[in-house]
Amino acid sequence: MPCSMNRLSIFVDGNNMFYAQQKNGWFFDPRRVLEHFTNDPDVMLVNAFWYTGIKDPQDQRGFRDALISLGYTVRTKILKEYYDDNSGRYSQKANLDIEIVIDMFNTVEQYDRVVLFSGDGDFERAIELLRSKSTHITVVSTEGMIARELRNATDRYIDLNDIRPKIEKFDSQF
Repeated sequence: MPCSMNRLSIFVDGNNMFYAQQKNGWFFDPRRVLEHFTNDPDVMLVNAFWYTGIKDPQDQRGFRDALISLGYTVRTKILKEYYDDNSGRYSQKANLDIEIVIDMFNTVEQYDRVVLFSGDGDFERAIELLRSKSTHITVVSTEGMIARELRNATDRYIDLNDIRPKIEKFDSQF
C-alpha cells in the first residue's frame, strides 16, 4: 500500500462506546487504542477525535484533559434530559453525531483511512459518502450494539472483544 494511503483519522463516539464497553464488562484505554491502530510504522495518525456528553463544563475534566494530553481533539456537548412517555423514565443524551460527521468531512482531505468507534446507524450515509471518495472505513463496535446498516456500509468491522487484549484498560489512569 503506498504511503499516501496510510494517513489515518480516528473518531470515537464516547457515549456510544461507554455503553458498548459497559455491555461487554470491560473498558478500553484511549492510549492503547492509538497505539493499536498506529503500530504499523507506515501509518501516520493525522487526527484523533473524542466526542462526549457532559453534565456541566467541569464534568469529566480530568478524563478530558488526559485525552487531550494523548493527542485527542475532544468535542463536548451538554447533556439534555428527555422524557420517554412509554417507559415513564428520563434519560440523558448529548447527540454528537452531527459534530462527528462535520469533523469527518471538514478533515477529509487529510486522511485516507478512518476508524470510527460507534455502532450508530445514523452514520451509514456519511460512511457511504466517504467511501465514494476512496476512503477506507473501519468501524469498531460490539455485537448487539452495531446497527446492521452501519456494518453493511463499512469496509471493515472490528468487534471490540476481538481486539480486547490489545486495547483493554488495566490501570486507573483514566
